[in-house]
Amino acid sequence: MTHARDVFDSFSVSFWLPIGALTIALVMKLPSLVRMWRDPMLRAVGGLLLFACAVFVFASPSVIGWTNRVTGVPNIAAPLVYSLLTALCASWLLLIVAWRNGLSDRSGSTRRAARWVVFAYAAVVVALWVLFWLADVPVERRRDLDTYYANTPFMREEILLYLLAHTVACSVTARLIWNWVRTDGLDAWLRWGLRFLGVGYATNLLFDVAKLTAVVARMTGHDLDWLSTYVAPSAACLSATMVAIGFIIPHGGQYLHERWRIRLAHWQLRPLYLLLRTVNGGGAPFTPRATGELRLIRRETYIRDVLLQLSRHLDENLRERSYDAALGLGFEPGRAKALAAAVTILDAVAARERAPQTDSAAAPSGPDTAYLLQEIQAVSLALRHRDHIEAVRSRAAAPGRENARA
Repeated sequence: MTHARDVFDSFSVSFWLPIGALTIALVMKLPSLVRMWRDPMLRAVGGLLLFACAVFVFASPSVIGWTNRVTGVPNIAAPLVYSLLTALCASWLLLIVAWRNGLSDRSGSTRRAARWVVFAYAAVVVALWVLFWLADVPVERRRDLDTYYANTPFMREEILLYLLAHTVACSVTARLIWNWVRTDGLDAWLRWGLRFLGVGYATNLLFDVAKLTAVVARMTGHDLDWLSTYVAPSAACLSATMVAIGFIIPHGGQYLHERWRIRLAHWQLRPLYLLLRTVNGGGAPFTPRATGELRLIRRETYIRDVLLQLSRHLDENLRERSYDAALGLGFEPGRAKALAAAVTILDAVAARERAPQTDSAAAPSGPDTAYLLQEIQAVSLALRHRDHIEAVRSRAAAPGRENARA
């Protein structure tokens, strides 16, 4: 049992992990909070993350001792931490109210529900402070106050009150979040975020179970203090970390996914970009500190500009024959179209090299290049498979060969 308690002890005081995770989530939400402060859901999220950070900061044994010492009141950190935890519970329920009918809901029932949450939990906070001043708690307890004073008049009621408020809020929030996880049409990142939130709030119930079990055991003359002192804080740390991850995943995941999409698109355009650089010997402007979006835009713009210069050399008949050839080789229509365009561009580049004097500074006139300008990504990917291109080119160039459309 001693070894187990040492393990729980080392984990329960490791408040920096949830504090760090919650702080990261709050920082990621901060720009949206500043821009759209009037949005009730964002305010609820901001309050939730802020109060969650505050709970773990002020629940740390060292900060508890500092609070008691600075105020000169033994155990005054208890109602402070209980009040912060109660405010956190209210922010959970306010978030549920804001989420219930979507961002646009400003109905009277929604406003009334939000007011009831605020009034009810504000009343709990007031009751916590009143009960504390009525209680006699002279001995400072930084780690085991709940069980140490479980049989003390007024303090007993205070402990049960904050645990009841916490259990109700956590149960309601966990149940609704798990209902939302099963909703159709959710973004994948949002769904994963909701799953972590659901696990976090479900784990929070372990905190309540451990605390209530230990407190009731004390009231009935038994000793299960280790549940309150070691297991409950560990469950709270794990729960807060899961909740923070649940808020981080949708934003962080979408951000990383977008960065990856931009880098992938930039890389996929490389074959076509390198081919077209041979046309005028230049390339897209390079700026070392340019964003990924800017580099992608510059590469796309460069490719489209050079394709316009090549338009006079594009052989529309060759493109049609190549498309038929690709279909005849068994490629699906979208792939066949990209391969035909790649064959046509390669032919146009070769034609320009043979007769560069035909180009002029005037706007080019030639076949319609809209299909090329819209499909540069697919054409560039097709250029990575020169064996396919050669097969299509050979079939399209076969004399007297009929290429029936599939």
